[in-house]
Formats: sequence, C-alpha cells, structure tokens
Amino acid sequence: MKLHSRKPDIENLYKVLRNQEPSRPTLFELFMNRPLYERLADRRLETDTPLENLKLVVDAYNAAGYDYATTHGSTFGFKSGRHKEKNTISLNDGFVITDEESFSKYEWPDPSNFDFSRLEKIRPFLPDGMKLMCMGPGGVLENVITLVGYDNLCLILFDNPELARAIFDKVGELLLKYYQIAMQYDTVGLLMSNDDWGFKTQTFLAPADMRKYVFPWHKKYVDLAHSKKIPALLHSCGYPRDIMDDVIDYMKFDGKHSFEDAILPVEEAYELYQGRIGILGGIDVDFIIKHSEEEIKARCKKMLERSQGRGGYALGTGNSVPEYIPQDHFIALLRTALEY
Repeated sequence: MKLHSRKPDIENLYKVLRNQEPSRPTLFELFMNRPLYERLADRRLETDTPLENLKLVVDAYNAAGYDYATTHGSTFGFKSGRHKEKNTISLNDGFVITDEESFSKYEWPDPSNFDFSRLEKIRPFLPDGMKLMCMGPGGVLENVITLVGYDNLCLILFDNPELARAIFDKVGELLLKYYQIAMQYDTVGLLMSNDDWGFKTQTFLAPADMRKYVFPWHKKYVDLAHSKKIPALLHSCGYPRDIMDDVIDYMKFDGKHSFEDAILPVEEAYELYQGRIGILGGIDVDFIIKHSEEEIKARCKKMLERSQGRGGYALGTGNSVPEYIPQDHFIALLRTALEY
C-alpha cells in the first residue's frame, strides 16, 4: 500500500529535533502493529524471525512516508513474574524483588549475551536515506516498577533508600550497556529512551526522587547518543509539566513524544516548549479512534499549519498505534502529511 512517491531522508527528522523546519511535513511514530505493518508493506510476514520482522517494519515505515524505522536492538529484557501483557497491566503484578536477598538472587541479564546482529543484517534492506530508531525494553523507572511493584517501590524508597538506589543503578547500568552495544551499528540513527513516568496529574515518584534515581541514567543515554552524533528522544506518558525543564535542560533530550489531550494537548505543548525541544506526534489516540477521517485530517492540518515557518514538529499519534485504532483513521493522519 504505497501512499506516496517521496524518498526517505533522515535529515528531515533531524531538523525537527534541531527545532528547525524540515523540507516537508515529517512523520513520527513510536511503533504500530503487525496487521497495519502488513497492510502498509502489502505483504504478510511468513517467517517470524528478528530480521524478517524488521524487514517488514522497514518496508511499512517506508511505504507510509517515514524517514526511519523503529526497532529493538535485541531481545534483551528483564524477567519478572508479570502475566502476559494485554490491553491493560497492573503496576503491582508480578514483582520479583522485595528485599536485599531477592535483589542479590535475581538473575540479572547481560546485554552482551543477546544477539544484536539484526542491526547489521538489515543494511541491504534499508532504503537510502533511512535510519533505524533503537528503543529500549522499557526504561529505568518502568523496569524497576515491573521488578519491584509500584506500591512496594514507594515503601522501599521510604524504608530502605540504599536498596532503592541499588535497584535503580543496576537497571540503569544494564540499559546503558544495551544502548552502548546498539550504538556501535551505523544503521542506527536515533536513540529512543522509552520510559513512562506518570499518571494524568503527577509523576509516579516525587520529582525530587525522579531527579535522584531516574534522570541521571537518562542523561547517560542522551550523552551516549550525542557522543555518536545521534539525537536522543524521550517517549514518556503521564503528566510532564513539573519535569520538562529537567528533560530539556538537564537530560538534554532532542525530542519529546507522548501527549494526551486529558493531560497536555500537543497544541499547548508546542506553544510551551517549541524552540527548546522537538515536539513529536501528539494527535491523541482517543481522538483518532472516536473522530471521523475528515476531523482527523482537519486537526492534523491545523497542527502542521501551526508549526509552519517555526519548525520543531513531526506529525503522529500521541502514543503509538495499537490494533484497536481503526486503520483508515490512522491512514488519514498519514495522508494529511503526505498531501500537505
């Protein structure tokens, strides 16, 4: 399902992340879903291997008009007792670390024992001008909550801050090693640090604790990317106002993704932070589900008009594209950028 004739050019997204105006409307999405990938690429995935899966994703992103494609570097991740994730999850389900003993007994995975070769093997199949965006298996806070449980984490922060520090640092250290391996491949042109940080009205932890335990590790990921001359992007759901200065001025992320109308509409976020950080996506998932294709196109067009002559914006959803989003509604978003 080829929607356009333009060629990928990662420099367009780089301009957005430098708060400049790209040469044409630029698209951004964290990830989509298998049926949509197959529709966009106009083929089925016959063999579900890491390389074949990535080839499908690359073909789908290219067919839809993106300048990059999203991937994980490997299957590295942290094992927990959480049941298979469905449409919703519990922040207290499946925790495996409760004290010093369970922390020391936990089998911490070593990223170097995982296969990153997809990042090299994809090279012949990556169109000229396109790069990969490497995302993590969740971020520091997200993985700590999975391993410890949200309620337990709040208690540990109060009762045993030394243990809290040890858990955060172990997760942060291993994620840094994961990104260090991935950044060795020059097919990777973007580092995505994906770590949900909050509810609708506040961050999961007090901002002071976020600054103490979480943000220093994200700064290391950004510094790593910048040392490779690669932009670093943040995907984080939840209330951001109390920590946006940290995101921009301390961690120095180049782009911020995930916006929700009930928390901070993208239009408002753009007016607040444009010129300081690239604003990515933001067309609310709930809006896309409930509104007509014409209404979706109208809002997307207004957002492109808002950023015209100012730069620093790439069009996309506020979060990602799960299967319950009507495909034609999402394609209406794509067509707005491609036809603008």
